[in-house]
Amino acid sequence: MAKEIISGSEALMRSLHNEGVDTIFGYPGGAIMPVYDSIYKYTRGDNNLFKHILVRHEQAAAHAAEGYARVSGKVGVCIVTSGPGATNTLTGVADAMMDSTPIVVIAGQVGVGALGTDAFQEVDLVGVAQPITKWAYQIRRPEDVAWAVSRAFYIARSGRPGPVVLDFPKNAQNGKCEYEPVSVNHVRSYVPYPKVNEENVKAAAEIINNAKRPFALVGHGVELGGAEKELAEFLEKGDIPAGRTLLGLSALPTEHPLDMGMLGMHGSYACNMQTQKCDVLIAIGMRFSDRITGVPSEYAKQAKIIHFDIDPSEINKVIKTDVSVLGDCKQSLPAVTKLLKKCSHKEWIDSFKPYAEEENEKVISKDLHPADGPLLMGEVVNAVTEATHNEAVLVNDVGQNQMESSRYFKFTKNRSIVTSGGFGTMGFGLPAAVGACFGAPDRTVCLFCGDGGFQMSIQELGTIMEQRLPLKMILLNNNYLGNVRQWQDLMFGGRRSFTRMMNPHYEEIIRGYGIEYDVVTDRKNLKEKVEKMVSSKGAYLLECAIKEDEDIVPMTMPGTNVDDMQLELHY
Repeated sequence: MAKEIISGSEALMRSLHNEGVDTIFGYPGGAIMPVYDSIYKYTRGDNNLFKHILVRHEQAAAHAAEGYARVSGKVGVCIVTSGPGATNTLTGVADAMMDSTPIVVIAGQVGVGALGTDAFQEVDLVGVAQPITKWAYQIRRPEDVAWAVSRAFYIARSGRPGPVVLDFPKNAQNGKCEYEPVSVNHVRSYVPYPKVNEENVKAAAEIINNAKRPFALVGHGVELGGAEKELAEFLEKGDIPAGRTLLGLSALPTEHPLDMGMLGMHGSYACNMQTQKCDVLIAIGMRFSDRITGVPSEYAKQAKIIHFDIDPSEINKVIKTDVSVLGDCKQSLPAVTKLLKKCSHKEWIDSFKPYAEEENEKVISKDLHPADGPLLMGEVVNAVTEATHNEAVLVNDVGQNQMESSRYFKFTKNRSIVTSGGFGTMGFGLPAAVGACFGAPDRTVCLFCGDGGFQMSIQELGTIMEQRLPLKMILLNNNYLGNVRQWQDLMFGGRRSFTRMMNPHYEEIIRGYGIEYDVVTDRKNLKEKVEKMVSSKGAYLLECAIKEDEDIVPMTMPGTNVDDMQLELHY
């Protein structure tokens, strides 16, 4: 029987459908027009297989794909044109690489015959993208489309997830081929799931069983591996207190009795202090970022280190381990749990409480329940999480808004935080929240932004308007690039070099996009206005006029040890 002859562009559509893709974020242009002609066919009538979301900037397409992937557990997809269209996505690609987010970027390219001639909107995308992707490949022939797409999705979603870039020259889009579906489930020399070593499992279990003061660090890898249940069973059997990384915040419910708070520079005082007192430190699906460790040579020197990870390159990269347990944590955690003794570490767990009480007295109570003065970020975040019954998806931008919303938002469900961790991309929040709305359409999505990051991607209000998304946006407006301002005050003698911002009249802009708007300037109206926003059916922006020079504490200063954390900043 003769195989069907179709174009490379049509083969792309069918291949994406074979991978279970239902949503595409994109922006058309000259070198990707054949693909967009095929998208037209596949988004209409009886053949309506995809939702195509027209963003307002290609960087937003990549970030929206990230947001979609984070909350759905699927691979996010974006399609853009060549040259600047492709390079505009690369910030999102780098962000996805740092935070292990599975996305596939498909970019148009000039025809193979014009490569290397500096043709209009030509760029060596594969060469540029290779260092910040799991795989970058140029599809030069239409008959290679099905294989390349299947391979791209396999690499993006397997093992430690990450981004893949496919460069798609015009001749391959227009050319004809005999189409046959392809399923790639093996790549030579690529081992996405290392076999769990039984001897290392036994060694880890023995160390934990003999521990008097064990402490677990819970990272993003737990959610990427779908191992939330396995994590809880591991912690509960060993009676092991745990801190969560920024990206791992929703891997364990906030109110779980073994949760001790957020790790890191602006995390929980108790977590930071006790890191330097535990006798066994158990890292699970996390990479010992500098924001976690402070000075690596002084980090948890007293403790034996056990590291659960799927990526061998992370072992001993920053912190030397005593035992590494390589493999998918959905398999490796139960293997160790099976060998654990049922333990009780009540005295050790209770030793976290004085630090938590001191932080509550000096920081948290003042952040959440200030007596007077301007609005504070913490009280706004607290009002929003309470109004959503701690069940919403938190998306945030980068900066002070990110730290405060992550500190005070509460989580009861997994895959509930979308943030730019490793790359720290300002402008991430708004497009990532767009993606989250499509990835979790049955959940409330709350976006926290500062005035700086919000203006970096403000054009995506057009996407929200067009798609009629019910996104709840909370703009924490302090007229500053707040995080940089805080560092300038602390480390540069208070010289606030170009961190104060003149802001536009946001109400006029927001209403111009047909989005509901309100502003809070007085805390007596905060709860009422937050509840009004949450109960609204459509998109809503609540601007909060917060204290201009509010600082984020606790804080571990750069270049210091984690237990040098300050509850009050000293200028």
